[in-house]
Amino acid sequence: MSSSTTGTWFQTPEAYDFFASMPELFKPFAIGICNLKQSFREDKKSETINAQSSLRAVCVGYVTVEKSAIKQMMTRRAIIVGGPALADDCSEEEVAALTNAVRKQLKPKAIYVECRNFNDYSRWKSAFAAAGFDYVPHLNFHVDTSSVEVVEANLGKSRKRDIRTSLRDGATIIEKPTLEQVREYYAILEHLYKTRVKTPLFPFSFFEKLWQHKDGRYILVALNDEIIGGTVCVEQEGKCVYEWFVCGRDGEWKSIFPSSLATYAGIKYAAEHGCARFDMMGAGKPDEAYGVRDFKAKFGGTEVEHGRFLCITKPLLYKIGVLGVTILKKLK
Repeated sequence: MSSSTTGTWFQTPEAYDFFASMPELFKPFAIGICNLKQSFREDKKSETINAQSSLRAVCVGYVTVEKSAIKQMMTRRAIIVGGPALADDCSEEEVAALTNAVRKQLKPKAIYVECRNFNDYSRWKSAFAAAGFDYVPHLNFHVDTSSVEVVEANLGKSRKRDIRTSLRDGATIIEKPTLEQVREYYAILEHLYKTRVKTPLFPFSFFEKLWQHKDGRYILVALNDEIIGGTVCVEQEGKCVYEWFVCGRDGEWKSIFPSSLATYAGIKYAAEHGCARFDMMGAGKPDEAYGVRDFKAKFGGTEVEHGRFLCITKPLLYKIGVLGVTILKKLK
C-alpha cells in the first residue's frame, strides 16, 4: 500500500511497531481487506506483512490505554491517524468491507472510532456512511516542499520577517537534539497543554520513544543554549513530513518567534530531504475560530478539508466525554 495516495506513515508496519512498543499507552490494531471474500485482522507485524502483496485496503490505529480501570472504561477510544490506506482504484464494496470490519472489531473496545484524514476520501464517503462512520468537517494545511525555492516563494511575508529576526537575534536551530534537550522541549509542551490546550498529552516516555525511532524528527530552537521551542515530526521517506507537535515560548521576546522558526525549519527539512509535502496534521473545525489555524495559514500551505470519519459505538459514554472535555476547556 506504499504507492496509495491515501497512504501515510501512520498506516505502515513502522507505525504499528511504534505504538506496540508502548503497551502502557496503546493497544494497536491492523485490519485489512485482501478481496471481497477474504479479510484479515492481525496484531503481529510478520503476519500482516505477508499479506501485503494482495491488500486492497488497510487500517492501522490504536485504542488508548489508561492505568485506571474506571478511566479506561470512560475514555477508551480508537484513533486511526491519517485515515486508512486504500488502493487508488479501491471499490466502494471493498471500502465497505473494511469499514464494517473496523466497526465490528472495535465496537467492544472503544467508545468511538475516529479516522483523522490527511488525504481526500470524498469518493468513498457513501461507503463510510453505510458502515456508520459520519463525516465531520475538519481542516488541514498541506505545504508544497518540492524544493526549497518553492518553500521560500510561498512563505508569508510576516513569517519571513519572524524567521529573519529570530535568527538575527540569536535563535538557533538544532536538528539532532540530545535527550536532555528533548526534556526541555517537553516541559514547554506540557505547560502549553495544561494552560491552553487543556487536553491530555502523552507522557514523556512517548516522546523519548519517538526520539529513538528512525523516522522521528525533532527540530528544536535554542537561545543561549536554552531550548525555547521546537517541532516534533515523523518522516515518510521520499513522500511527506508530518508535524505531530509544535510549541514555543512565544511572546517572551520582541523579535524571536520560536514556534514560527521551528515550523519553518521542519518545512525546509522536508524540502531538503526529498519529501514533496509537509503535513500540518490538522487545523480545527471550519466553523470555529482557531488561533492555531491562523498560525499555520502563514506558511504558504494549501488549506484542505478532508475531514474526519466518526463512528460512535457507545453514545451515552461519548456524550459524557464530550461534556467533560467542554467543561475542562472552560476552566481557567
